[in-house]
Amino acid sequence: MPKIFFATDLHGSELCWRKFLNAGRFYDANVLICGGDMTGKAIVPIVQENGHYTVTLGAERQQVEAAQVPDVEAQIRRKGYYPLQMSLERLQELDEDPVKRSECFQQVMLDGVDRWMGMAAEKLRGTGIRIFVCPGNDDEMEVDDVIRRSDVVELGEGRVVEIDGFSMISTGWSNHTPWNTHREETEERLGERIEAMASQLPDPSKAIFNLHCPPFKSGLDEAPAIDADLRLLHGGRALRPVGSTAVREAIERHQPLISLHGHIHESKGAVKIGKTLSINPGSSYEEGMLMGAIVQLDAKKGIKSYQLVNG
Repeated sequence: MPKIFFATDLHGSELCWRKFLNAGRFYDANVLICGGDMTGKAIVPIVQENGHYTVTLGAERQQVEAAQVPDVEAQIRRKGYYPLQMSLERLQELDEDPVKRSECFQQVMLDGVDRWMGMAAEKLRGTGIRIFVCPGNDDEMEVDDVIRRSDVVELGEGRVVEIDGFSMISTGWSNHTPWNTHREETEERLGERIEAMASQLPDPSKAIFNLHCPPFKSGLDEAPAIDADLRLLHGGRALRPVGSTAVREAIERHQPLISLHGHIHESKGAVKIGKTLSINPGSSYEEGMLMGAIVQLDAKKGIKSYQLVNG
């Protein structure tokens, strides 16, 4: 029977990805599921000039020698960014040309995803552990093609997948956000996307809904309230539900065994929606902490046990 380890919203943190790959053996799980938002958000230039390298981490600008660069690159990757060595001239070119800057970021980001696929193959090939990835609203569409090329990692998006007597559907698309990210759509369209998969399920009571966006007003979707200028209200203390009504309606209609979500990092928790156990393990990728959920499934009992973990 499947024992699932689910984590989400890694946002480029290579330390969290390494922990995710190790979670199968550590927790004795035979299925790993990485929810949406796996890629990082920015490049950190490592600029070569006058025989040394200059890098800015946070607000601190520092000079390092060539021998120190690998350690600096590893530190940058741990924090969820992409290190890139370049000349001062190249840095100025990217600063001045937004098209070239966007093209550069996309290539570096896709190279980073390919790097992660290689790490997964090295770690998990031949172990019998299945690993699924479903890019989220923050992940560019081209990420899917990189994942498809892997012979170890399975792309979840838009598919019905059989897992030891259970079925899983996945999507990383979300309802609209203030940030106009890569995979957003209306609630109506999101509902149609989910229903296209859910209608194919042989038995919804034995189904896993791997849906990046949490259900609306579930307690798994509470985010700091912002105003029209994207500024936090009341110092970030005011919260409001920002999940998807389409996701909630799909859960209420089909009553899957379990639904797995992310998207809202602050809303770690597990709740029941009818007969469905809905989980958002949260995310703390900035600190290199992997937050996840372990779910043991059983043919007769359904959900034998579950636990929210971090480390």
